[in-house]
Amino acid sequence: MINGNTLRDALLSGANNIINCKIKVDELNVFPVPDGDTGTNMSMTISNSARELKLLNNESAGRIAEVNASALLRGARGNSGVILSLLFRGFAKGLKGKDEMDSAALAEAMKLGVEAAYKAVMKPTEGTILTVARVASEYAAVAADEDRDFVAAFEYMLEGANKALNETPELLPVLKKAGVVDAGGKGFVVILEGMLSVIKDGKMIESDESAASSPASEQRNAAGEMEAEITFTYCTEFIVKRESNNESDPKTLRAYLETIGDCVVVVDDEEIIKVHVHTDHPGNAFEKGLTFGQLINMKVENMRDQHERAKHDAKGDAPKTAAPKAEGPAAPAAIEKEVGFVAVAAGEGIHSLFYDLGVDKIVSGGQTMNPSTDDILNAIEQTPASTVFVLPNNKNIIMAAEQTIPFSTRKVIVLPTRTIPQGISAMLNFDPDSDDDANAINMQKGYENVGTGQVTFAARDSDYDGHKIKKGELLALANGKVSFTETDLEKCVLKLVKNLSNRDTTFITLIYGADITEEQAAKVEAAVSAKMPEVDITLINGGQPVYYFIISVE
Repeated sequence: MINGNTLRDALLSGANNIINCKIKVDELNVFPVPDGDTGTNMSMTISNSARELKLLNNESAGRIAEVNASALLRGARGNSGVILSLLFRGFAKGLKGKDEMDSAALAEAMKLGVEAAYKAVMKPTEGTILTVARVASEYAAVAADEDRDFVAAFEYMLEGANKALNETPELLPVLKKAGVVDAGGKGFVVILEGMLSVIKDGKMIESDESAASSPASEQRNAAGEMEAEITFTYCTEFIVKRESNNESDPKTLRAYLETIGDCVVVVDDEEIIKVHVHTDHPGNAFEKGLTFGQLINMKVENMRDQHERAKHDAKGDAPKTAAPKAEGPAAPAAIEKEVGFVAVAAGEGIHSLFYDLGVDKIVSGGQTMNPSTDDILNAIEQTPASTVFVLPNNKNIIMAAEQTIPFSTRKVIVLPTRTIPQGISAMLNFDPDSDDDANAINMQKGYENVGTGQVTFAARDSDYDGHKIKKGELLALANGKVSFTETDLEKCVLKLVKNLSNRDTTFITLIYGADITEEQAAKVEAAVSAKMPEVDITLINGGQPVYYFIISVE
């Protein structure tokens, strides 16, 4: 059994351990683009908690877990950070009102955290951090049933986590082919190891910057790379504002939703019921929800249409620049209009473009700098509108954006845009004369018809998805997938544009990055125009890092 001070120190030790290993995890990525950020996202997420935990002393274990969970959620960066925050949220639920933590409380905390993490991911993939946490939870439950003391229970839980980590290659072919384990799962094990150092030996692992920058071992992050079969078409989400005189049991809502779909999540408290379901009949889900109270934050996504872009967290992203730190919460802006917009983007030119399209607030970030949930929430709260559309513009930022929904004073609608061109297209399809739901549907339809090309460089030698890739080669991505490699920039852009285009293509936008000169960009534009004289070509100085060109094809 441990008290609040020991739990606090264990969490701080776990934070320091992942900070020390973050570069090792960052660089362990089979995807060859220069942006593997699993370790950084996890370390920055838990560092947000560490800053607050250091201010606490002689608090109960329940209070420590509560502060930790809240700070993790606000600081969550990237999909790995969000999942980590949900895992530790179980500690807060399992320890609520408890002064100390025993093996039974550990088992319950892990169980609740794993349940929350699996529910948050649309298509949970085995062989990732989810598997590692689930098996760890199962081992914790066995230890509790055997009435082991807390140290022995935690050791056994870590044994299960390591066993699951070593077996991840058997669950994900991409890992087995590379002969490695999953980096997200490794990051979670590193945190648990740091915690055990305090729990077992009373020794806190200190932050060591030299260790944090050591070379990587051969791990990889493939969380969410595999895709499950889509059974139902529409991912449907909404929140019910509970009526004080309505005593209906939310369990009946869950029971009904399970008859019309799957992946049902119904979470409730005294004020709201949060609902998630995959179904072919979203209207029926809304109608049933109305019997419990007023509906807000309604969202419907056609998963079949999004199938090719629905791979979850298939990369790790190594940041060249740290994501901007939130300046802290400010008072929400006064409401001045009905609808506002927040977009995530990197590069002054791209920022200006989104502002010109009507975006109110830009959160600086993207492929190599995933902003936190708090960064996005602050931008939402400073948008002077009653409804705020959020454009993440990167698949590794969508989950962090979605975590803002229950905490905002606004109605938040997160459009799961995965690229800058998708975000631009979404803004172009906004109709000020339509209502929120109609706009959400029309904006999504608009950006789903946009092809996205990206030209960057290979950060390492790799044999990925059937491509032999050499470090330093130009790497062409078509809609997020490796298309080919090249050594000549002009040829690379031309070939990628051709691959993305068809006879119906009418518009091509070339957005050049910070490492491309005006002369280089103009030469590429002229080459594309000469090859495709019938297409309207637009050249924009985006100033973005990492990607030499971002290409939009419509």
